[in-house]
Amino acid sequence: MESVISIYTLIEDGIMYDVLELELKEAKAASKIPSDIFVVKNTDGKDGGFKRLIDLMGEKGIDFYGMVQSDSIVLLKVNSQWDQRGGTNTDLVKAIIEAIVSHPDGFTGEVVIADNGQAQYGSTRHGGSFDYEVNNAEDRAQSNRVVAESFPGYRVSTYLWDEITSNEVGEYSEGDDCDGYVIQSFADSITGIRVSYPKFKTAHGTLTSFKEGVWDPETKTYDSNRLKLINVPVLKAHFIYGVTGCVKHYMGVVSDKLQGGGAHRSVRTGGMGIQIARTRAPDLNVLDAIWVNSTPGKGPRCNDDDATRLNIIMASTDPCAMDAWATRNVLMQAARLQGHEELSKLDLSNDDPESHGKWLRLSAEKLREAGHNAVLDKEKMNVYIT
Repeated sequence: MESVISIYTLIEDGIMYDVLELELKEAKAASKIPSDIFVVKNTDGKDGGFKRLIDLMGEKGIDFYGMVQSDSIVLLKVNSQWDQRGGTNTDLVKAIIEAIVSHPDGFTGEVVIADNGQAQYGSTRHGGSFDYEVNNAEDRAQSNRVVAESFPGYRVSTYLWDEITSNEVGEYSEGDDCDGYVIQSFADSITGIRVSYPKFKTAHGTLTSFKEGVWDPETKTYDSNRLKLINVPVLKAHFIYGVTGCVKHYMGVVSDKLQGGGAHRSVRTGGMGIQIARTRAPDLNVLDAIWVNSTPGKGPRCNDDDATRLNIIMASTDPCAMDAWATRNVLMQAARLQGHEELSKLDLSNDDPESHGKWLRLSAEKLREAGHNAVLDKEKMNVYIT
């Protein structure tokens, strides 16, 4: 796919933006067990785009309100490591929460905006933040914390896992009630990752294990089904690993501190596939491409000067399919249209150890071995666009 339709000018709140409009095509899978990709174009995140996205999903048999129940504890896994256009669009985050609390059966559950910026690197050099002065939103002052505080009638909060990333703990079932990270005692023999995940009490008192689910201290049991995970990354180029999207976003789930950087090194060998398979896979991936950094080798930082406005959001239950389709059709197309010719780090057919294609294939293999749908071939994807 090569062509561009146009660059058009959008005026919002008196500010003019150029929007690069891509040519995106629907597709029908040849496979009997396809992965579905849902795409909404021409959305700024706060204009009903997410509602159009879940309506499109519903038309094709995926009910958002069957996925998220009225009493669910919903983790919104965002990117908090970068300010400006590098973090998840907070208008989109707000729209997802609005959809959740507008549940047709009423909403009595809880929403937690969460991430681990690894307490290092990032815009502050200290990891993630929910309190940036300049955010990825139409109102640049709208941080994730501001979003959480805009739902006073509901249980909506934030939890920055950076604050517990160096605390090794046991599970609730083992008698450990402390917030922190549960970490596997040994490294995976192939990828080198030590699987780890957060365990914490939310601001509203819910005892939550990312892997096991919601803990009931009275019955001493977990309710795994009550805990829902919506993975909301930003589509960007990455200077080491080519592309960061749904799969690599799990670097904001692990504790890299407790394994001396081993989690990040394991990306190249498929470590994120192991991490997803052995903890909790997303119930839904919502990929933010309202603003992207499509310059090969430039991300994951995305300052305003590096950002290209595409006004696209996408969703899939399959993180590998979502990443593969978005890389081919969105990120690489945007890069080409901006004059970039060297796209090997983004190319899914590249077999270089640190190319996106190589490590995404390895991650997909690990997920398929664990019984998950992890499609990379375009012939096995249904693509629906509105």
